[in-house]
Amino acid sequence: MSRDMWDPEIYGRYADERSRPFFDLVARISADRPGHVVDAGCGSGELTAELARRWPDAEVHGFDSSPAMIGEAPAGGRLTFAVADVTRWRPERPVDVIVSNAVLQWVPEHRELLSGWAGALAPGGWLAFQVPGNFDAPSHALVRELCRTKWRDRLGDLARESPVDDPAGYLDRLTALGCRVDAWETTYLHVLPGEDAVLNWITGTALRPMLDRLDPDEAGAFLGDCAALLNEAYPRRPYGTVFPFRRIFVVAQK
Repeated sequence: MSRDMWDPEIYGRYADERSRPFFDLVARISADRPGHVVDAGCGSGELTAELARRWPDAEVHGFDSSPAMIGEAPAGGRLTFAVADVTRWRPERPVDVIVSNAVLQWVPEHRELLSGWAGALAPGGWLAFQVPGNFDAPSHALVRELCRTKWRDRLGDLARESPVDDPAGYLDRLTALGCRVDAWETTYLHVLPGEDAVLNWITGTALRPMLDRLDPDEAGAFLGDCAALLNEAYPRRPYGTVFPFRRIFVVAQK
């Protein structure tokens, strides 16, 4: 995998749909006047700026492993950004709120990571994260099957099963650490415009590891194979393509 596989422009497609789970997550954090807020895996930082607006007295810090994403971040004033790896990040002081939005699914060891993050909270602090829960949906299952079969020589090792737990699994883990936990799931019905709508959606997320490995000709062929399967699984309707997207949310207070 290359040093930086993320393209802010591609990821920014469907920005409204991608940001909605963030706002639904943050709405359940009842922190009053936190002084130190961290956005772990902040991407290009637009949503990190929303945390600064939500808590106007807080110092808000966002970090992401992608230099391209951080290069787009709106730093200034109480809002700071850095390039850092979520698996290695350790705060210099206790944190009042840690938010992680659609990041932990990329981290195989994230269950253990959550224990460290909970330990980094100040007394009464909050840990909130959301991850996709649609890894068994056609959008992912069909791609995995392609990786295992026609593309197994190039992509077979990327055909991984669901990397996340269900809400009950996270609730058990975090309550065992002494947290009070609110865990739930939501399935959004996104109505996506245009042709190859679901393919365009996952090109900015789930397909990034595959496309990063393939040369341009291979990538074009792979995307063609994906489009044929996805367009059959998600037929376009007169008003757009309906894309059910399950998300898993967890808000824990220390």
